[in-house]
Amino acid sequence: MAGLDAGDLRKGLAIMVDAKPHLIEELDFVKPGKGQALYKCRLRNLLTGQLYERTYRSGEKFEQADVTETDIQFLYADAETFHFMHTESYEQLEMSVEAVGVGKNYLTENMNVSSILFEGRPILLNLPNFVVLKVINSENWIKGDTASGATKPVEVETGAVVQAPLFINEGEFIKIDTRTGQYVERVNKK
Repeated sequence: MAGLDAGDLRKGLAIMVDAKPHLIEELDFVKPGKGQALYKCRLRNLLTGQLYERTYRSGEKFEQADVTETDIQFLYADAETFHFMHTESYEQLEMSVEAVGVGKNYLTENMNVSSILFEGRPILLNLPNFVVLKVINSENWIKGDTASGATKPVEVETGAVVQAPLFINEGEFIKIDTRTGQYVERVNKK
């Protein structure tokens, strides 16, 4: 990969830091009265998701990370691995349960998601903001047994448990915000 100078850094660029790919999420340029210019970066480690800040001086060199964003399709999961297929090359890709993280609560078979590949293997999933999942387990409630805004836990087809309004029943579909894990609305799906 081509070498980059500190002046080439920009938001959204993936660089190698300590032999690991990092994404620049924020970048501030500071020019003090004396001395070299400073580049204050907020970096996200693409392997662990950890966020931290680093400051670099002008003249420092960087290597651009070999990352690409592509669409992949979720096929199935077993005890330790999630299996995906690249939608263009049909190559099968794998991710560990730890790498998928909370995404496991929202992945359904044949679902297309965006992924960041590092050296040809998926390291990060970008889920859609909202998913529609079927409720497979819901406790019954009695009319009049409510307070304003009362909720109950319901289990969806992926095994995740979500707090939903009391009127949600088994077999219904609900929309869930993948960023917060919260119920959004009931969906009529036929």
